[in-house]
Amino acid sequence: LILVPPPSSLFAKENLNRMSERQLNLYDRLINEPSNDWDIYYWATEAKPTPAVFENEVMAMLREFAKNKKKEQRLRQPDLEYLFEPPR
Repeated sequence: LILVPPPSSLFAKENLNRMSERQLNLYDRLINEPSNDWDIYYWATEAKPTPAVFENEVMAMLREFAKNKKKEQRLRQPDLEYLFEPPR
């Protein structure tokens, strides 16, 4: 079994367009402040407890996304064109 950090770009593609400004700020902080992406992986998969400073609604959303309840194949990152699409 090979473990890789959660596909944050897939999470971003699915969620950024519907996040509030507050949630976007929380997400920005989450992906930019920790010095190690593996920490985010461990928190998202609940292998390690999330530090209080990052325990918020966006972390909860990421944990739900990481559970992959729909059993989607997430083998590749999305094309970056979604960043330039108008909001839905």
